[in-house]
Amino acid sequence: MVKPLPKWIMQRYSLLWNKFKEDLFSHDQAIKILKDKEQVVSVFLSDLKKAGWLEVTLNPKDTRFRMYKLKEPNKAVKEMI
Repeated sequence: MVKPLPKWIMQRYSLLWNKFKEDLFSHDQAIKILKDKEQVVSVFLSDLKKAGWLEVTLNPKDTRFRMYKLKEPNKAVKEMI
């Protein structure tokens, strides 16, 4: 179930969507794109996952790290209904 996003999360989601679309990205890549503190990005990614807009997998090369994939906006909105 996908939940609506607060404005501050939606703005950051939009920045990441414009860069990565449905490609995998790392926490460090998100920090570079969002130009924000590591803790803020961590909270953002956690909230995005809890709302159902983000999929998280382990990095196949190094399982200590996670890889992220955004849900396509149209699909996410349709799942809210």
